Amino acid sequence: MMTDDNTKPTPKYTQPGDVDIPNRQWPGRTIQTSPIWCSVDLRDGNQALPNPLGPDAKLEYFKLLCDIGFKHIETAFPSASQDDFDFTRRLIEEGYIPDDVFIMSLVQCREHLIDRTFEAIEDLKRGIVHIYIATSDLHIQQVFSQSRQGCLDMAVKAAAQVRDLAQAASDSDLRLEFSPEEFTDTDIDFALDICHAVYETWGMASVDKPLILNLPATVERRPPNQYADMIEYFCSKFNHLDSVVISLHSHNDQGMAVAATELALLAGGQRVEGTLFGHGERTGNVDLITLAMNLQGRGIETGLDFSNLPEIATTIEKLTSMGVYYRQPYSGEYAFTAFSGSHQDAIAKGIHKLGEAPEKFNQRWKVPYLHIDPADVGKEFEALIRINTQSGKGGVAWVLEREFGLEVPKAMHPQLGAAVQEYSEKSGKEIASAEIYEIFQSRFVHPDGPYELIGYWPRPDEDDPTIIHGQLRLGISGREVNVKADGNGPLSAFVHCLREADTEQFEV
Repeated sequence: MMTDDNTKPTPKYTQPGDVDIPNRQWPGRTIQTSPIWCSVDLRDGNQALPNPLGPDAKLEYFKLLCDIGFKHIETAFPSASQDDFDFTRRLIEEGYIPDDVFIMSLVQCREHLIDRTFEAIEDLKRGIVHIYIATSDLHIQQVFSQSRQGCLDMAVKAAAQVRDLAQAASDSDLRLEFSPEEFTDTDIDFALDICHAVYETWGMASVDKPLILNLPATVERRPPNQYADMIEYFCSKFNHLDSVVISLHSHNDQGMAVAATELALLAGGQRVEGTLFGHGERTGNVDLITLAMNLQGRGIETGLDFSNLPEIATTIEKLTSMGVYYRQPYSGEYAFTAFSGSHQDAIAKGIHKLGEAPEKFNQRWKVPYLHIDPADVGKEFEALIRINTQSGKGGVAWVLEREFGLEVPKAMHPQLGAAVQEYSEKSGKEIASAEIYEIFQSRFVHPDGPYELIGYWPRPDEDDPTIIHGQLRLGISGREVNVKADGNGPLSAFVHCLREADTEQFEV
């Protein structure tokens, strides 16, 4: 710990500085439209995998991203490796890029790397060249050992080089994206200066072909509200907001990437970069599935299709050799699962009364404990309620009804629930639906005991239909008994047959 004479010890950590924005507007806003979505799975996500994707796996991943609906896909860092260079060429030469998709190539603000990038994207119909440079004093001083002016000069030189090469590739629709890396650790006014300089140097931004300014929380050190403050401040001070797209890129070091991104969208963000399932360096990028489904659950059309999410998860697990966390929002196996008895009962009742939701709540889906319809992401109802020692009678009855078509009378629920709980406590683990069915069969349909129902045939009297003739075949301690008796209904006749069979006393 560093100290100076007659001063307090230097703290290990301090609060991040606030942004001077006294009349912030974003807290009073609501997200009304979907942002532009940009997947960085194949670059930012891939570089953080223990075993990076091979070319065929990368191609399969790219096709999946296109099928989901992404129109901006960062596919490679072609100047950084031969594999990325070759993959970029393969996409172009073999015609894998849909007409409405922009592929994006990342490159540092260095002349020879930019030249190599343009070699990789030769003959590309439409694409984005993404240049970046770290702009925080931490990076400028400790990594680059230079000044802010030196950093700005590098960015301007790179933007000019990309401009000249893009103009030479006249048959291609090439856009520029610029990222002041570590934006949230950068002096906000310097971030504005360098972005203004890049904008002026590029010189080709318009409403129809905007410059993308990507403002990343490269390392999450600030709370989400401060990221939103920085975005609003930046938007309020940038001189050419009508011909740029403000892009967001959040990492999840403090576990708040989704929240930070949503608040930054309120503050002026128009585009979001992230990955499926939050893959990426350290704790990962913002999970685009969670973010998109959050918006869909508020009635916002996102343009992304996650209706077969279990299949998507299986594919990504296969390609990356990394599993999806059980409780990952929307994607995890337990994302919509209730084990608690009271939760199970409320879900079952809510689904049975779902038809009343439009009139009562002015929306078609309103169910306790389920903020969206699991079917929207391809989740089956059968997996909603799972049984363990904490489950209740309502959950057990739900499983029998949904999976086996058995509507257990409500009066039986307590006995059935007790039988299943007893079994669960003995096993100490979750009970499969087949086990619940077997418990029901053994306890209530074919219980151990002296009596076995072999058959029962009720029929109305030919002259007086109110009289029912019952014929019962009953096993008693291994011997078969055939008896007949009458009653004023099928159940009454059955009871009289039992009494004729000389069974023990019972109540109905």
